[in-house]
Amino acid sequence: MIGEINILIVSTVLLLLYAAWSDFRLWKIPNAIVLALTAVYALQAALKLLTAEDVGAALFSSSGIAGDVGAGLLLFALGFGLWSFKLFGAGDSKLFLPIGLFIGWHGMLPFAIFLLIGGIAALLILKLPMPLQLAHFSVVVRLEEIRTTRKIPYGVIMVAAALGTMALRPGFA
Repeated sequence: MIGEINILIVSTVLLLLYAAWSDFRLWKIPNAIVLALTAVYALQAALKLLTAEDVGAALFSSSGIAGDVGAGLLLFALGFGLWSFKLFGAGDSKLFLPIGLFIGWHGMLPFAIFLLIGGIAALLILKLPMPLQLAHFSVVVRLEEIRTTRKIPYGVIMVAAALGTMALRPGFA
């Protein structure tokens, strides 16, 4: 039998996937998605506090809410720096905040590793020629547009790395 399905986890995954799809199609990540992800995290944090036996540990430990907020703020500062040097788009920079909230402090290293792997995979996908049999698919056409404009939708890579990291986080799946 299928176990309990957590609506907050499902909504988080769907919102992240929508952000990646929007970035892939339009090079834009809507502010509403970033705000919705932050609101979902706030609900998860409130539930965590309400069900915690030790509220101090749930709030202030590195694996608690303080660690999540610290990771979110650190990634947001990194994204802001990359945006200020015109290396990142504003949507990508803003998306770092909720991603940091969901991966937490202890997920920073796996997130960085998944981000590196995703970046290398994206580089290979954009550098290698596409087979002619796939040329009529809309995704391949979009990849060709991305290749010619040299504007990479980093949100796709960030979301893939975040979902991989969140799958490793205890209590998420």
